[in-house]
Order: sequence, then structure tokens, then C-alpha cells
Amino acid sequence: MNKIVEKKELAPKIKQLDIENPEIAAKVSPGQFAIVITGGKGERFPLTVAGADPSKGTIRLIFNEVGKSSKELGTFSVGQELRGLAGPLGNPTEIENFGTVLCFGGGVMSGPLLYIAEAFRQAGNKLIVAIGARTSELLIFKEELQAIADKFYVCTDDGSEGYQGVDFLNDVLKEKKGDYALAMSVATATQKAICEITRPFGIKTITSLTPIMLDGTGMCGACRVNVGGETKFACVDGPEFDGHLVDWDLLESRKRTYVAEERTSSLCYEMGEEFASAEK
Repeated sequence: MNKIVEKKELAPKIKQLDIENPEIAAKVSPGQFAIVITGGKGERFPLTVAGADPSKGTIRLIFNEVGKSSKELGTFSVGQELRGLAGPLGNPTEIENFGTVLCFGGGVMSGPLLYIAEAFRQAGNKLIVAIGARTSELLIFKEELQAIADKFYVCTDDGSEGYQGVDFLNDVLKEKKGDYALAMSVATATQKAICEITRPFGIKTITSLTPIMLDGTGMCGACRVNVGGETKFACVDGPEFDGHLVDWDLLESRKRTYVAEERTSSLCYEMGEEFASAEK
């Protein structure tokens, strides 16, 4: 159980793992997530499921090596087993024939977006797909998403490929107004920006939130967010919410609560790895 059966590097520091867990593979739906524990002293951290193959009993996780735990997960090899893998957690994406759906995936979240976009396509929707990243080398799943899209766009923060920034979506929606939108990005500012773009068009925009999360089952309250003036728990009430109702400033403030501790932990982990390599 929880054995890694395939590993790929999709872009610098972005890795894909196919993990053997028949129980999760049989039940998971697009939009849900899993809680990962790498080892005996590893922390619990959530990753949105990016695919599943019930016939093989595997699920797919895609992650960016940014903190101590994700960097540690990146060292795992095919054949190794994770200490823990809990899921599926959260509510699935609402999949039905809305008409024309705008799907946006930022950075590493283009992986889970592909899983969801395929479901939208199977439900009969037309797809306007846009993906973005800081630079061109961090764009993932371009070919796969373009293959299922009726219209496909790329953007980067530095303008190294496609449009620079997400403002171009204003013109896209003026030309082809969508009926529904889904935005996925670890960057709160990006999700907020897309919601502000879709708001004047009256397009319901669902966002997959990535707050700090511990147990993933609604007990700790760490993932609480404000949606429409009400407190919600992203793990059990979400992780997807109407982006036009999310208090984005509060979400970003809460996500930055432990930035100093996260950086320290990551630095100590890296130094430990360097010392271990030097000793060898």
C-alpha cells in the first residue's frame, strides 16, 4: 500500500508520482485531495489528486518542491512506500454540461486541472483552457490540455511564452463568453485576479482553495476561510468555492502565518541534506 510505481519530473522541481492505493483509486473523483505523510516524523500535507486508474489501483499526485515536506517527498523513488496516504477528501468538482467552461490552471495546478477538464469534456462541455506559470520552463501539460480544448491559451508572469499575465482573458471572454469557470492556482493573487476578470461578465467562477491544512477532516479548523461572510472549512466544505464570494485578502493573510517557520524548516532540511552528502 502507498508504493510509488512511477515517477516523473515534469519541470524543474515539479514532480509526478503514481502511487498504489486501490481504495482511494476506486473512490476518488476530480477535485478531491489526499493527505500525504512521507515518514514517521513527517507532517500531514494535502495534495489535489491529478488522476486515478482504478484498474491499476493507482492515483496520481503532482507537486512542487517548495517546503521541507514537499522536498522530502521529491526524494522518494519508485518502489518506496509513503508512511500514510488518506483520501479521497473534500468534495468533488461539480461536473455537468454547463455549455462553455473556462478552465485556468496556474503552475503545478495544471495537473489536477487536466483531470477535471477531461471530466468537463466528457460531460459535453466546450472548453476554453488557459494555463500559466512564472516562466515558460514551468508550464506543464500543454499538449494534453490543448488536445481537449476548443480554445487554448498560455501565459507567463515574465512573458517568456504566450501572454504576459492573465489580463488577456478579458478579451477572450469578450469574444467568447463562457457559461462557467474554474480557476486553480496555488497563488492567491492569480485566483483573485481571474475572479475579478469574470465578475463583470456574470460568469460563475469556482476556485480551488489552498489554505493551511492539518488533519483534512474538519477537526482542527486550520483551513477556515471566509466565503460570503460565513466561516467555512476548506477540507470538508470545499476545497472549491464560488470565487466571487471568497475573502481573498484574509485567505492570503492566513496562508502567510507561518512563512518564517516554513522557510527555516526548509533551510534546515536542505542543510541537513548537504551535510549528509558531504559525509558520504
